Amino acid sequence: MRRLLIAVALGIPSLSPAATWTLDPAHTSVQFSVRHLMVSTVRGAFGKVTGTVQADEKDVTRSKIQATIDAASIDTRIEKRDMHLKSPEFLDVAKYPTITFVSKKIEQVGPGRFKVIGDLTLHGVTREVSLDVEGPTPEIKDPRGMVRAGAEATTKINRKDFGVTWNQALEAGGVAVGDEVTITIDVEATKETAAGG
Repeated sequence: MRRLLIAVALGIPSLSPAATWTLDPAHTSVQFSVRHLMVSTVRGAFGKVTGTVQADEKDVTRSKIQATIDAASIDTRIEKRDMHLKSPEFLDVAKYPTITFVSKKIEQVGPGRFKVIGDLTLHGVTREVSLDVEGPTPEIKDPRGMVRAGAEATTKINRKDFGVTWNQALEAGGVAVGDEVTITIDVEATKETAAGG
């Protein structure tokens, strides 16, 4: 029995090797696109993103991801349009200042490809979404000695599912703003090192 307890105790660290990765806001971006007037696509991005990945290095599917976006950091390169998107007719950033994502399940669907399912909270509404993820890339050490890795995720959501319903009918038929929003997330993260490591 004593030998069994010792074996179990020695095995515990290897059963759940985990590492904390922190999203690098300077090299992480959340971009989106939506149809405008049914003839073109408007693209934009959120400039302020933070988050962490609790990575299980033995089994990536057991990792945990959380991210927070500053809704007011939306940028479509047109100030007047950005102000409209921040208003109560769209994101209502005064009332809902953040957009969050918390993973619930990760499934491997191929080499270096995963499906990450989690809760997206936008405009005060939480819905389950599925992200198609490529990565993570191999770890590299930057010139400052920090360990980095990256990944890319894509998904599509219907903005009406989150209570963002404003629109305007066109005389020729159709509407001013499409309902489907395509989202692309480019992530670069740094690995936290143990104290003294």
